[in-house]
Amino acid sequence: MLPELTDTDRSLYEWQMWVPGVGEEGQRKLKGASVLISRAGGLGGLVALELAAAGVGRLVLAHGGRLKLADLNRQLLQTRDHVGEVRMESIKKRLKDLNPDCDIVGVAENASVENADALVAQADLVVDAAPLFQERLALNAAARRAGKPMVECAMHTLEASVTTFIPGRTGCLACYVPEVPVTWTRQFPVFGAVSGTAACIGAMEVIKLITGIGDPLAGEMLCMDLGRMAFRRVKLPRREDCEVCGTFRV
Repeated sequence: MLPELTDTDRSLYEWQMWVPGVGEEGQRKLKGASVLISRAGGLGGLVALELAAAGVGRLVLAHGGRLKLADLNRQLLQTRDHVGEVRMESIKKRLKDLNPDCDIVGVAENASVENADALVAQADLVVDAAPLFQERLALNAAARRAGKPMVECAMHTLEASVTTFIPGRTGCLACYVPEVPVTWTRQFPVFGAVSGTAACIGAMEVIKLITGIGDPLAGEMLCMDLGRMAFRRVKLPRREDCEVCGTFRV
């Protein structure tokens, strides 16, 4: 059963409930939803911020480590006085300042093969915003095992991409990235405005999945070159021999 809206909810979300197809029922769906976000940094942190602002009822955030000064050009949930401290405490505080009604579950560790299933089990859908493919592929496999959608957000230099994987309807991340690329590294060039662009589009994908409005990027990847402001949609493969989703049936 969907939660009821309070008078505060109706005032807060009045303008977005005017969007065709949302209304009170859509806002109740947002309030009753739970979303796992893997890494709440420059990309995932902005996804979390937009979803908290939209009234999503529960956010499960997985992000380990301590804040570094070099994080602050993009990790907008952090502040300079928190450098050297555990990232998750600042993340939770900033989101609670924005939306004290949102249930924030902070897990101060990154997604891995060992914890991915337990993380995915806590949410209705998954947002993958991790910088490492080890984390991405672990989450992808766990989301498939649980039969839950996963919104995939990524960026590098001036390029970004977003897609949505839906079990039984689309392929999965492993269909086109079957293993960790040998040349990929943890550190890469990044502007906060690029990761923020991907984050806002990823958050919109989540909102569409929860409320049912619009058409998600299912089976397609939106590729963005912000240096040239060029955008294109690319069909993604669905491999029958994929070790993760090739034998999946709804």
